[in-house]
Amino acid sequence: MAREELTRLTGNGNGTCGEDDCPNVYRTASGSIVVQGDVSDAFTPPQGEGLVEIPESVLMEAVRALGW
Repeated sequence: MAREELTRLTGNGNGTCGEDDCPNVYRTASGSIVVQGDVSDAFTPPQGEGLVEIPESVLMEAVRALGW
């Protein structure tokens, strides 16, 4: 899936990662959520899964964008 196919819920492209604006939260066409952030080593996830870490403020921005 290309990033262009996702709806960006957070950030404006001017963040600390430049145009990639990470950390960030996206929504897919099917309604699922994709999170971009720093790789976390909090625990070892099951095979095929990964962990990322994002600030609480980014998650709150995504919730507001979704109207939850």
